[in-house]
Amino acid sequence: MAVIAEPVAKPISRFRFILDRREALETVLVAPAILYVLLLVGLPLLLAVYYSLSAYTIYNPTWKFVGLANFEQILQNPNFLDTLRNTFIFTFGSQLLGLVLGKFGAFLLLQPFPGRKIVRALIILPFAVPVALATIAWQWMFDSLYSVINWTLIAAGILTREEAPNWLGNPYLAMLCIVIINAWRFFPFAIVIFLAGITAVPQDVIDAATVDGAGFWRRNYQIILPMILPIMAIGLIFGIVFTFTDLSIVFLLTQGGPGGATSVLGFEGFQTGIVSGDVAHGAAISLFMLPVLLVVVIFMLRFIRRREI
Repeated sequence: MAVIAEPVAKPISRFRFILDRREALETVLVAPAILYVLLLVGLPLLLAVYYSLSAYTIYNPTWKFVGLANFEQILQNPNFLDTLRNTFIFTFGSQLLGLVLGKFGAFLLLQPFPGRKIVRALIILPFAVPVALATIAWQWMFDSLYSVINWTLIAAGILTREEAPNWLGNPYLAMLCIVIINAWRFFPFAIVIFLAGITAVPQDVIDAATVDGAGFWRRNYQIILPMILPIMAIGLIFGIVFTFTDLSIVFLLTQGGPGGATSVLGFEGFQTGIVSGDVAHGAAISLFMLPVLLVVVIFMLRFIRRREI
């Protein structure tokens, strides 16, 4: 009598059963991102907090705990208060100008005209060009001797050579220059935000307002703008956070000058902690941005929640 061998079932790995569970699979997929944030954001943040509470310098690398003494000293420094004021002017001035440019740019790009697709592609260039290259180009345009802006104004007869401004040598004009450059970098992002918001507004609402006699400005400011405010606020949060912590434009264009007129918190923290070697005070200056940004973000998020339709 023949005996038929029965197939032996292969043991199923326990790991396979674990990955079949949705909660376990979600954890496995999210774990690399969490690890990335902890190692490259969380760990440096904790190290900066530790530095700010110590007397650590490059020349005297001691870990002596000094509490909040570093924060008290920088708050008593009048130069730091000027730097904080410059940071707010630089951040909110450039964001406001960028939003205005982005709004008008979005309305222009919504109109049909030949080459609109090419213009939409080219409009992203300021956001895509490396900041170092862009700042060098702007530095040439604002140069005291070879400024193309001054040359154009002189050629048009608006100014004389004696009246030509020294853009980077005047404290007020230097601040205006860095605000303009940062707004130029931000406005393509603002255009994308406005385009996304305006195209999401139902056409029936706009048609009904037009039938009721609402003109362009009334439709824009009483219908479209209130409906896209939450989207605008999200874009503004990103812009404020990135600008408030940015030092590249100031570092490359003015080095905080003239006379500290364009120094911002990021640049001041770099100069104090890295260039001067006072790591403790540099970390304290950098950490001062955290509560300020936290307050701004919380306020904007509460505003978004109230404005949601």
